[in-house]
Amino acid sequence: MAAEQMATGENRPVPPRPLDQIDHDILRILQTDGRASIRSVAERVHVSRANAYARINRLVEDNVIRGFTARVDHERAGQGAAAYITLKIVQNSWRTVREELQKLPGAAHIALVSGDFDVLLLVHTPDNRALRELVLTRIQSIPEVLSTRTLLVFEETDLDPA
Repeated sequence: MAAEQMATGENRPVPPRPLDQIDHDILRILQTDGRASIRSVAERVHVSRANAYARINRLVEDNVIRGFTARVDHERAGQGAAAYITLKIVQNSWRTVREELQKLPGAAHIALVSGDFDVLLLVHTPDNRALRELVLTRIQSIPEVLSTRTLLVFEETDLDPA
C-alpha cells in the first residue's frame, strides 16, 4: 500500500502526479537511451544533476518508469520467428490467462483488447516449429482459452520514441 494510502487508511489508488515538460523530456531521453547518465540527462534538460536524479527517482517510484531494458534484435538473438496470436477466452478469466501467458517462452507483449477477440499476444520463437509447439501445445492447453488465431510477422520495425 502506498504511503499516502496508509496515512489516510483508504484503499483507493493515488492519482498520478502531473508531469511537466522537463519530466516528459527526461522520459524521451531515457526511452531513446536507457543508459544515459544522470549528468547527460541533466545537461540536456537544463537542470542540476540533483534535480534530474530526484525527478528520475520520482518517475520510478510513481511507476511512470517501470524499468530499464535493452532493445533486442530478435532475429540476431536466435528468435527468428514472430507472431501475433489472438485469443478468445472464457469470460472473467483474464487474470488467470494472463498469468499463464506470462510464463510462455518468448512472450513479448500481452494485451486485453476489445473486438472480435479478447487477448493479443506477441511472441518470438527460434523458428516456426517452436511457434507451432507454443500455440498448439502450450496456449491451446490453457483451459480458459476457447480459440486462437496466429498471424505471422514477416518484418518488424521498432519505432524510436524520439
